[in-house]
Amino acid sequence: MTDARTVSELLAEATKQLADVGVDQPRLDARLLLAYAMGFSDNHVYGRENLIPDTAAATRFEVALKRRLEREPVSRILGRREFWTLDLRVTPETLDPRSDSETLIEAVLATFLDPAAELRVLDLGTGTSALLLAVLTEYRNATGVGVDQSAECIQTARHNAELCGLTKRARFTQSDWDASLNGIFDVILCNPPYIPASEIVDLDPEVQKFDPKVALIGGEDGLKYYRALGPVFMRRLSVNGRIFLEIGHSQLKSVIRLMREAGFECSAIRKDLAGHDRCLVLKVRS
Repeated sequence: MTDARTVSELLAEATKQLADVGVDQPRLDARLLLAYAMGFSDNHVYGRENLIPDTAAATRFEVALKRRLEREPVSRILGRREFWTLDLRVTPETLDPRSDSETLIEAVLATFLDPAAELRVLDLGTGTSALLLAVLTEYRNATGVGVDQSAECIQTARHNAELCGLTKRARFTQSDWDASLNGIFDVILCNPPYIPASEIVDLDPEVQKFDPKVALIGGEDGLKYYRALGPVFMRRLSVNGRIFLEIGHSQLKSVIRLMREAGFECSAIRKDLAGHDRCLVLKVRS
């Protein structure tokens, strides 16, 4: 496929192949993979349509395209993902951060209006640390802790903090929720596993085959970790603090009920770009 082909020809053929297997944005994915293969740091191939990639670049593109045709996400092929204003490393052990989760960052900004606020931030189940690092970039005096039970995730989170220049304000600990923590926090971020076990088979191949199951499955009904998190939140939330909790699009009533039973009330609900309920803002019930 790649012998003496121009960028334009490679893009056209790759786009068709990706579309044929059901990839949502075949042209975009083909462009990103070709830019990666040719070493273009700006991710652009525009204005370069008549270039002919050298043999090494053509081979890299062929390998990357084969992986994408098998429905491996572009972010995992490239080893990085854009989230909020950040460019983050992703690894096989981490959940691939999604734009839906940016709803939590928007909710924090709408709740705490002062960018100079000295917020203490906790990210439970930090993974890549996308949530924690995004919040720290918006509040210049904030500090935070990212917690994850996976040593590999903690290593990736630390690497991402270095990439973002936030190592002085972010620290990470391997722990089962708050087992190794002390102190309280003004902002608690959490995107727990919330997919019911029976629904895993219905997910897109990019999720089903390549995201770690431990970061997806929330027990038989998807609510296992929401039940466990209530006492954790109560131990760690400051008096005037807020919890920013991601939920599945059909879980609103169930999670609000569980959080109310744990002593919290919902002060705001934010929808994602698709219009689904995605983030609960919680405070201690008065």
